[in-house]
Amino acid sequence: MKGGSCSQPRKAVLRVFKPQKDNGGGEIPSAWPAIRSVRVRGNLWFLGAWLRDPLRVAAVAPSSRALARLMTAGITPSTTGVIELGPGTGSITQALLERGLSVEKLTLVESGEEFARLLADRFPGIQLLQMDAASLRFTQPFPGRKVGAVVSGLPLLSMAPRKVVAILVGAFSHLEPAGVFYQFTYGPSCPVPRQILERLGLKAVRTGFTVANLPPASVYRITRRGRHWPAPSAGHDWNDWPPQEN
Repeated sequence: MKGGSCSQPRKAVLRVFKPQKDNGGGEIPSAWPAIRSVRVRGNLWFLGAWLRDPLRVAAVAPSSRALARLMTAGITPSTTGVIELGPGTGSITQALLERGLSVEKLTLVESGEEFARLLADRFPGIQLLQMDAASLRFTQPFPGRKVGAVVSGLPLLSMAPRKVVAILVGAFSHLEPAGVFYQFTYGPSCPVPRQILERLGLKAVRTGFTVANLPPASVYRITRRGRHWPAPSAGHDWNDWPPQEN
């Protein structure tokens, strides 16, 4: 509290790229014929984005097919829903669809305008929210229901602890009790510090590693320690994080 007033949580800034209407036959027009040219354009944008802001992008190239397969190994057509954070050029998005997940069960959350427009072109039937993933708890990607998984390509290692906490709180507010948060990292250990995992009642297990990515990457599976997750209040602004040592 400063100056005698309480700070209010910042509302999410949303821009929704709505799915295209069907073509009269009940099916969404396929984006796959255009993928080759879009992929080339996406690779160039990705490199340009890294050059402009290496901390936000954190890699010089999009996720490889090998990493995308590792990240989506636990997704099946019966998964109730998936929120993908930081999809970039759509490498993992494509892998999710190849796992048999329908577009109606997938929502993409991307903060970068260039990447958001690329994704809208490449996957015209998918709901896309252009926003900061740290504001996820203020939105309803799937109104009235929870999802089975959150798949994250966000560079958590380059983020402040408070922002990592905000992303996790938002993600788990939308996950089913047994839902899973998947995260990859280029570092030697889980990108979420142990103190944050413990404070939020979460646990992390490494599920895979691949050298067929630039740079090599590991995948972590983050879940609640128990079904009754001690979720922090949505109004908590986490100004006291990290806690001060005595």
